Amino acid sequence: MFRNILIVCVGNICRSPTAELLLRNALEPSDIVVTSAGLNARVGEPMESNARQVLEDQGVAAEGFKARQITPAIVNESDLILVMEKEHIKEVLGIASHARGKVFLLGKWQSEREIKDPYRQGKAAFVHAHALIKDAVGSWAQRLGR
Repeated sequence: MFRNILIVCVGNICRSPTAELLLRNALEPSDIVVTSAGLNARVGEPMESNARQVLEDQGVAAEGFKARQITPAIVNESDLILVMEKEHIKEVLGIASHARGKVFLLGKWQSEREIKDPYRQGKAAFVHAHALIKDAVGSWAQRLGR
């Protein structure tokens, strides 16, 4: 049983907070805790404005988010770690090699699809990334029993 799910991207201001909020909503009501962190986080920063706007356009509240850096302790307390790109798996394992077996692509159920970073690419890139994240989150939510 998964109790703590961590979602990881690079800056923790676009993709991972989007996935965090969508998966948390998809799993409600649930005792599962969904959080996110960045491999090179913009610590303390709010969600990127385009990412937040796309979420809010879909009816998902996104205020109050603050980016945080992934740490070995965060990896240790996570039962499942979902990342955006294959390279992120290697980076998480570089932080905590014992995490092997609990780190997967968010797009695992979409033929191991990677979700590329939309940062600084305009709103259309964020809309596209959001659609891919929403699709992947739906697949994980089904498999997690919701």
